[in-house]
Amino acid sequence: MASESSTTTDHDEIRRWVEEHDGKPASVRGTEGSDQAGVLRIDFPGGAGEDQLEHISWDDWFAKFEDEKLAFLYQQKKADGSDSTFFKLVSR
Repeated sequence: MASESSTTTDHDEIRRWVEEHDGKPASVRGTEGSDQAGVLRIDFPGGAGEDQLEHISWDDWFAKFEDEKLAFLYQQKKADGSDSTFFKLVSR
């Protein structure tokens, strides 16, 4: 069975997928600008954690997402059919 992935720029779809997997919008600590979020990440339980990541609001996350003209590529299922939290931010 092949893994299933999708790419989207739809904010509601991204937020729904992230929250279904207990993720939170975050940026890499120390990479933020004066008025902009840093390098975007999603913080999942058991992931990189608070040392490197700073939680930010969805508004700030999506503002940077749009400024950088990104798309959200995410895996719905692993090849074995189990749930996946794999995602990647890619250029549109």
